[in-house]
Amino acid sequence: MKAMTLGEIAGACSGRLIAAEGSENLTVNDITIDSRTVREGSLYIPIKGARFDGHDFIESVFENGAVCTLTERPDDSVSFPQISVKSTSDALRDIAEYYRSLFPNLKVIGVSGSSGKTSTKEMIYSVLSQHFNVLKTEGNLNNEIGVPKTVFRIDEEHEVAIIEMGINHFGEMTRLAKIVRPDIAVITNIGTAHLEFLGSRDGILKAKTEMLPFLAEGGTAVLNGDDDKLRTVDSVNTSFFGFGSENSTRAENIVQKGIDGTSFTIVTDDIKADAFVPALGNHMVQNAIAAFRISQILGMPAEKAIEGIRCFRNIDGRFNVIKTGFFTLINDCYNANPDSVKASLKVISTLSGRKAAVLADMKELGSDSEKMHREVGKAAAESLDTLVCIGDEAKYILEEAVSVNPALRAVHYSTNDEAKKDIMNHLEKSDTVLIKGSHSMNLSEITSFLKEICE
Repeated sequence: MKAMTLGEIAGACSGRLIAAEGSENLTVNDITIDSRTVREGSLYIPIKGARFDGHDFIESVFENGAVCTLTERPDDSVSFPQISVKSTSDALRDIAEYYRSLFPNLKVIGVSGSSGKTSTKEMIYSVLSQHFNVLKTEGNLNNEIGVPKTVFRIDEEHEVAIIEMGINHFGEMTRLAKIVRPDIAVITNIGTAHLEFLGSRDGILKAKTEMLPFLAEGGTAVLNGDDDKLRTVDSVNTSFFGFGSENSTRAENIVQKGIDGTSFTIVTDDIKADAFVPALGNHMVQNAIAAFRISQILGMPAEKAIEGIRCFRNIDGRFNVIKTGFFTLINDCYNANPDSVKASLKVISTLSGRKAAVLADMKELGSDSEKMHREVGKAAAESLDTLVCIGDEAKYILEEAVSVNPALRAVHYSTNDEAKKDIMNHLEKSDTVLIKGSHSMNLSEITSFLKEICE
């Protein structure tokens, strides 16, 4: 992290510096919201959470080397530096916005969409890191806490930063984009995630495209041109990717190579090149051509971009293939919405041999939740030999699947613990097993259980 003075920080967040004379010139080289990670040179920003209030730990952070703390409860009697603010959460974003401005030559890529954000971010990283020094969002730190944490990791050696931006309410993207100020804005799709808060796909489009007014001058929106909602965007400079012939960057000659991956041809106005991604599904091909288009915008050699696609490795819980002596597990359990579940089912339906899936509740679907779970059930009936459902809402998946395909082997459990006691009675050796549900359903427990019993 690039050092900042307390005077700079106080100015960035409109705070009042309370400290001994001359402290405005003290510098910090680390910013943290976690009192346990404070070290020499840290600025501590206490955040009020559901269970804890970071203000309760202010005294302890100075014992561990903190230079200063932000606070909503200024105490004029203490000797250590404080910056008094109305809201530490607002101040966190304000400081991140200022810190981002210290890197005018950095190329920043903002990534959002209803599904596929993280795998797209990882693909872009795999491609661009072949040529640039790249910073990326770690894991899923894509919200109003995670984005500032990523921004504070930017340093002088970075040439590109890829920042994932996740939202589920109106106004959130505006607050994130104001920090990120992307040179390239990537939107993967407008699906059915977060309908509970955003109402409709039109609402989701409106919320996601809050990013676009914050594009840097001369910036480009790289959008999925096969998405009917995104295709309507014309408020900024756009570049569309996808499978349709109208897209300026597209994939042709797609051939699934089983669990090993997918071959395809990248086609632009002046390039036609064969490529291979070691991952299942057409959605990963879409991610690859989006990354290729970004590499072109940044002036990267095409052959290096194609090598980056070939070297792609997704992170745990995002359609990872795990080969065991008993099953082939497809661990896609990090999160789920109706579109992503149906896409995953479509992928495994193309594989040879018996197919099974462990599907759990999908959250934040609002009043249409039952209907959308039933739509997934119909897709499951057409794709699987065995269906295992977990959770209260997942019972609708099972009911619909069995009504469409009475011959389907299907079972429902209320909890993961129930499933672990009985699931082996319903799976067969050599099954390919998809595992997918919303993050709160903790299906990683099922993945770990099935891996362990196969060892």
